[in-house]
Amino acid sequence: MEFPENLVSNSPLVQDTFDFVTARGGRARMSEIADAVLRLSHAGDELSMALVSDLISNDRRFVIQDASLSISEDNSEARPFREIDFVVMDVEAVSPKPSPARIIELAAYRVRAGEIIDEFQTLVNPGVPLSPFIAQLTGLSNEMIQAAPAFADLASRWLEFAGDGVLVAHNSDFDVPLLNQEIARVFPGRRMRNTELCTVKLARRLIRNSAGHKLDALADHLGFEIPDRHRAASDARATVRVLLHLFEELGKHGVQTLAKARTFRLPPAPDPQPDAQLVLDV
Repeated sequence: MEFPENLVSNSPLVQDTFDFVTARGGRARMSEIADAVLRLSHAGDELSMALVSDLISNDRRFVIQDASLSISEDNSEARPFREIDFVVMDVEAVSPKPSPARIIELAAYRVRAGEIIDEFQTLVNPGVPLSPFIAQLTGLSNEMIQAAPAFADLASRWLEFAGDGVLVAHNSDFDVPLLNQEIARVFPGRRMRNTELCTVKLARRLIRNSAGHKLDALADHLGFEIPDRHRAASDARATVRVLLHLFEELGKHGVQTLAKARTFRLPPAPDPQPDAQLVLDV
């Protein structure tokens, strides 16, 4: 089966292989991988090559060189923000118990050099009815959802839109796994390989806001409104505004790459100065 280029295997063994080779500086011998990951200590070079090559087949993160496996260079981590395409996304979902959550709306904006250059918006038919709570929260109706395409009918279009862009979401720990769950239904055993960036995690390290770092709180802190809250397109556009503000803040500290942004933290806030009158009275 042909898989889109931005999909990789979601096998734990493949991820273990990626982590092992990364920990070895980006290159490891096939026999070392067979020993550490596949638990085959006496496989030999030829068998190790065959087994590991089959394991990571069609995964563009890997490069086979002689009897070794290397990690292909991911330039997105080291390139300046202005040279990266960010795919800023949001999903809305319904959770029919006891079944897993299903996407009912997906929207994203492709951002390059601080500007939105393309967009993707669609309702998604999850095959289950909306709960009254979700209908009220989003303003969507069962009639609207039932007229929408199933995720299987739009998966290829979404993957083409996302391409190699860095996926950005406000709480990517929710949005991206849910998206990959839908993708795995269409392409069994596969997930997106795109680099991720979570604006919640980044905002917590860059913005001091006593009201918190949820999307509403950050919009209020930054002085803008979200017109159609809990609709994917509106929330994704709000996330774009948050992202661009975070890049501005990072720039003030000389941070211009994802690699540095992932570890940067604001210096501790200075202690409040004692009241001048109190000092004089001491």
